[in-house]
Amino acid sequence: MATGNINVSVENIFPLIKKFLYSDHEIFLRELISNATDATLKLKHLTSIGESKAEYGNPFIEVKVDKEGKKIHIIDQGLGMTAEEVEKYINQVAFSGAEEFLDKYKDSAKDAGIIGHFGLGFYSAFMVADKVEIITKSHTDAPAAYWVCDGSPTFILEEADKKERGTEIILHVSEEETEFLEDSKISELLVKYNKFMPVPIKFGTKTETLPKPEGAKEEDPAPTQEVDNFINNPTPAWTKQPADLEDKDYKDFYRELYPMQFEEPLFNIHLNVDYPFNLTGILYFPKLDPSVGIQKDKIQLYQNQVFVTDNVEGIVPEFLTMLRGVIDSPDIPLNVSRSYLQADGAVKKISSYITRKVADKLSSLFKNNREDFEAKWNDIKIVIEYGMLSEDKFFDKAKNFALIPTVDNAYFTFDELKAKIEAAQTDKDGKLVVLYTSDKDAQHSYIQAAKDKGYEVALLDSPIVSHLIQKLESTYENTTFVRVDGDHIDNLIKKEDTTVSKLNDEEKEALKTTIEGVVPKETYTVQVEAMDSQASPFIITQPEFMRRMKEMQQTGGGGMAMFGNMPETYNLVVNSNHSLVEKINAAENDEAKSALIKQALDLAKLSQNLLKGEDLTNFVKRSFDLI
Repeated sequence: MATGNINVSVENIFPLIKKFLYSDHEIFLRELISNATDATLKLKHLTSIGESKAEYGNPFIEVKVDKEGKKIHIIDQGLGMTAEEVEKYINQVAFSGAEEFLDKYKDSAKDAGIIGHFGLGFYSAFMVADKVEIITKSHTDAPAAYWVCDGSPTFILEEADKKERGTEIILHVSEEETEFLEDSKISELLVKYNKFMPVPIKFGTKTETLPKPEGAKEEDPAPTQEVDNFINNPTPAWTKQPADLEDKDYKDFYRELYPMQFEEPLFNIHLNVDYPFNLTGILYFPKLDPSVGIQKDKIQLYQNQVFVTDNVEGIVPEFLTMLRGVIDSPDIPLNVSRSYLQADGAVKKISSYITRKVADKLSSLFKNNREDFEAKWNDIKIVIEYGMLSEDKFFDKAKNFALIPTVDNAYFTFDELKAKIEAAQTDKDGKLVVLYTSDKDAQHSYIQAAKDKGYEVALLDSPIVSHLIQKLESTYENTTFVRVDGDHIDNLIKKEDTTVSKLNDEEKEALKTTIEGVVPKETYTVQVEAMDSQASPFIITQPEFMRRMKEMQQTGGGGMAMFGNMPETYNLVVNSNHSLVEKINAAENDEAKSALIKQALDLAKLSQNLLKGEDLTNFVKRSFDLI
């Protein structure tokens, strides 16, 4: 048996780091600025505990582009390095100075905001540069050092004459990466990745308009001056305590995150926890269009104020990815390139915390200002309903504040609605029947018929309503939901039947046979019933179960594929007391009866938006012939 150490050849590993460590070459700027930020924050910590005699001052990071010389400079005023530290941190691939610093000062530096972890970020420079130089001066009295490498395992390290504390990294940009010599490209990357870095970042200058001097004419141009251009906000709202922020601060920060979003958010949720994990952030509820095609990827994930991704799947529960805002946590496990999540127990805890925090906020809004909550319901309901379907713990909290509006613009929790309709809306088996509409306009006649009978009609018009009512029915025993144009409500809801039929049973059966001979048997099941003479002569309804299964299938219901492509089947309810039925029975011949039946059926189909194509063309022609 033999044991030993695996020998990793620098000649072999360096090209891998250079070419494949990061998925996007643009990451080099994020990594180098992160290193500069760490160097600055380390110095801040050491000066605060008296371990550095340097004057911290007001340091910043500067990025310069020398297009003619094909160079990019990243300059910081941080800790700096001695020659020995360059040897240790730069020449030893994957030795993380940040990790060593946090380990050495683990008690006092836990809140220092140090970003680095893996010690590989510096080498991202070689993805865009043929040669990299480092000129660095330590905060101690040690001589400055100069390091240069051309992308091979060979380097030069010697003394330099730099007088100011800090580090300057010079990238000699390769011919293939000259896009990074454009000011617009660098500016775009700084805003994307470093917009909220905790150390000010300077990039070039900008023109600032000054007030006009006293006595200046209206047509005189205002004076201007060139000032340093700092591109980032080092203290974004989520880094502050909620007690230090007002409503205006949250709205201003929303506009900073989404400058092209003109509508104000409905409300926000400030996340701030330090145990059992560190997490800060602000989530906003925007106005949402209640459709299944909602745009996601609007929540930005940061790690110590460094942008990581706007794909927060896994950290934020699926139903909350429709929100907007920021989440920042140093405890989120990322891969070595800081580009992808590595799921573990911490991520699940964070997701559960966010779910609970959102539920608590919504509950608070409901209890403290129900009128305002009701006014915002249509803009937020899709998130809450989706959450109730996908997260059982969220459902347990949300069932107490989720609202069910009625067609008369009244709002009830489910328990409140049950109490209101319990006496009037039970079926023959004693089940509570919740009548609802999914489209007030399309189902208007059915709604009116239900209201004429004194029934309450709920308005449930979100695209996931079929899934939601399935969940509610499984949670609340002895309750069923029926769409107002579904199985005929006179058959469903228990009530004393006082309507007398004009036809006897034999005549009803004959009428049914006549109509069945005209309408397509594979599509319609004919029912002849005695109703008020003012009710429609022909009413099309759809069996609740079949209609709901089709809706769930269309919106991606789990397991619905087993039903295959379900056919369209309907009930055709014929009012035996209507005068049109008398005309059908009194028609001279079968042809006349058939024409009346077809016309009545098409009118019923028209009211349900089911009349299309050739059938619609024939109906229009037949209608003209009749008049």
